[in-house]
Amino acid sequence: MDQKTVLLIGSGGREHALAWKLAKSPRVGKIYCAPGNAGIGSIAELVPIKANEIEKLADFAEKEGIYLTIVGPEEPLTMGIVDEFERRGLKIFGPNKKAARLEGRIKTYNNVTLEKSVCQLKCNRNQPESHN
Repeated sequence: MDQKTVLLIGSGGREHALAWKLAKSPRVGKIYCAPGNAGIGSIAELVPIKANEIEKLADFAEKEGIYLTIVGPEEPLTMGIVDEFERRGLKIFGPNKKAARLEGRIKTYNNVTLEKSVCQLKCNRNQPESHN
């Protein structure tokens, strides 16, 4: 079976879980993670490129013949990493810039709406009931 090389982008718990699961697959050979962290370093080879350095990440993927790139953090997605990789003909998993920004706006809207609702609940609880 032909084993594939994967590049994970990010340095958090999500990327650690992905690296751990990918390492168990017989279809995955080499795993790189940029920038990664110490925990991920025990599973994947760390690459000293920040998640928001899109051009450098795409150059690395081309140079190393990466089969698939998986993006964890939101920042590179909203900066257009998927668009750049696809423009270069590189396989990448994640939403394009427009979709990532829409998702970010929806999250912001939901958070603001939730905050207002919680505030209204708290404010109403602090008002004494009128007994007319």
